[in-house]
Amino acid sequence: MVLALEEVGVAFGGFRALSGVNLTVAPGQVVGLIGPNGAGKTTCVNVLTGFQHPTTGRVMLEGRDVSNLGAHRLRRSGVARTFQAGRLFTGLDVLDNLACTGVGLGQRRAAAEHEASDLLAWMGISALESRPAAGLPYTDERRVAIARALMGGPRFLLLDEPAAGMSEAEAADLAALIRRIATERGIGCLLIEHNVGLVLSVAADVVVLDGGRVIERGDRKVILGSAAVREAYLGANVTEAA
Repeated sequence: MVLALEEVGVAFGGFRALSGVNLTVAPGQVVGLIGPNGAGKTTCVNVLTGFQHPTTGRVMLEGRDVSNLGAHRLRRSGVARTFQAGRLFTGLDVLDNLACTGVGLGQRRAAAEHEASDLLAWMGISALESRPAAGLPYTDERRVAIARALMGGPRFLLLDEPAAGMSEAEAADLAALIRRIATERGIGCLLIEHNVGLVLSVAADVVVLDGGRVIERGDRKVILGSAAVREAYLGANVTEAA
C-alpha cells in the first residue's frame, strides 16, 4: 500500500506548476525528489499533504483517492511533513512542541508526553526536552521538527529541504536518521532536497522534476548518467563531483 500521485497537474491561472506527474512512495522506502528552483517540488509536497488540491489527476493513499482531503485529515490518516522553515511553537519547550502535536492528533496529554519523550530519546536528543524552542541551534530545530512530524506514528513522512544550511557532517547525520526512520520504523519517506549528494546517498529511487514535469527517475546510476538531468539541474561536472 503506497502514497502516490497519479498524472497530477496543478494550474495557477494560466501557469502550470505540475503536468502529468506520477510519483510513488512505499512504506520503508526512501524516495528522492530533486530539480532546480521552480521545478515544482514543493507543489508536489503540498498536493501530497493536502495543502494544495490537484487540478487534474489524483492523490492515492493505500488504495483510496484522497485528492480532496484537507491537510489535517491527511495528517490523521498517516501522512506527515516538515517544512522548509522549522515552524516550531517558539513559546513552548521542545517536549511540549511534540506533545501539542500528539494532542492535536487525538491523544491524551499524558500519552502524548510519553510518546514525545520516547521519540526524542530514539533520536538521541533527549537533552533538548526542556529547552525553549525559541533560540534552538539551527540543526537542533530541524531535528525537533522531524521528531514532531513523527508523532502519532505516520506511515509516510515528507521532508521538505531538511538539510538546508547544514554542514557536510550535519547532513551526513541527517542521512543516517532518515535511513533509521525508513528501516527501523517502516515509514515511507519522500526527501525533497537541493543537496543532491544527500539524496543519492539515501534514496533507492529518485524522481527529477523540471518545469513541473518528470524528466528522469531511477537509482543513483541512472540519475548520474542522465544527460537530461545534467543539462536541467546537476551541471556538467556532477559525475566528477560525485
